Order: sequence, then structure tokens, then C-alpha cells
Amino acid sequence: MKAIIVSMVAASSLFMACISMAADMPEVAKKFGCTNCHKIDKKLVGPGWKDISDKYKGDAEAEAKLSTKIVKGGSGVWGPIPMPGNAKISDPEVKELVTFILGL
Repeated sequence: MKAIIVSMVAASSLFMACISMAADMPEVAKKFGCTNCHKIDKKLVGPGWKDISDKYKGDAEAEAKLSTKIVKGGSGVWGPIPMPGNAKISDPEVKELVTFILGL
């Protein structure tokens, strides 16, 4: 019985952490449909943002590279499925999204 209770507490803690992480997702990601293809911590259609953050850690040009990808789109870095660009996203919104991703 004790093992069941401990397991339930652990599972509920993990669940609450996931809810908290999803709640921290910037509104701009929802507004432009980024969440249709990207999740924070796992691959969906595109890579998880945590994986993107890890890939670009230490890259001095990461912000510029990711900003360009968000606006213009791209393909070939994470597989064969191309990412469409978001030409209507403003520069401050791009910066908010890139800062969020690189901060993971």
C-alpha cells in the first residue's frame, strides 16, 4: 500500500510539473500556431524546443539563426519535413519566442 501511495505522489508531482511547464509557454507560440508542431520537451512534427535549445547552446549566432528560421522557415536541419515561415510575426514576438526557446 505504501508503494502505491508513493507512486501516486510521484506521478502527481510529475503531472503538476508538466502543467507548469505548459503554462509557461509564451502566448506568441500559441498565437502563431507553433504549438501545432512543437512541444517543449518532446518531438511532435518538429523537434522539441528543449532539443533546439540544447543544439544551439554556446552558438553566438543562435538568436539570429533561430529568428531567421521562425520568419522564413527552413528544412533539412531536423529531418525532411519543412517548417513554414511566419512572415506576419513581429520582431518583438520573434525575440520573445527565441529567448524562451534558448532559455530552456
